[in-house]
Amino acid sequence: MNFWEAITGSDLTREWKSLEARAGALPADYRAAWEQIKVRVLPCSGFTGRNLVPILDGVLGLFEESTADGRSIREVLGGDIDAFCAELTAGEGTRSYRDRWREQLNRNIAKKLARQGD
Repeated sequence: MNFWEAITGSDLTREWKSLEARAGALPADYRAAWEQIKVRVLPCSGFTGRNLVPILDGVLGLFEESTADGRSIREVLGGDIDAFCAELTAGEGTRSYRDRWREQLNRNIAKKLARQGD
């Protein structure tokens, strides 16, 4: 990735289009699960969403292998998409918007309290 791609996000756009094309080739029940997974992991995205690309690429790989083996989406996800997404994003250092806002609020309150104590 060169500087221009990093600034404009054109590389990210290409990768997302590639992921969507791969997802479009899946059966309907897998595509529906794909859409739900994207929505559920989005809050764990960084500013650009680059951290989600490898995660979602792995999900599509799993889906593609599962369809080739003839497995149903229920067998793959275990019937609980929320738990599946929680496991996907449970990696070390993964934070949601809520976590970031909480940290920012705590820093701001600590600063104000420190000023009042002086």
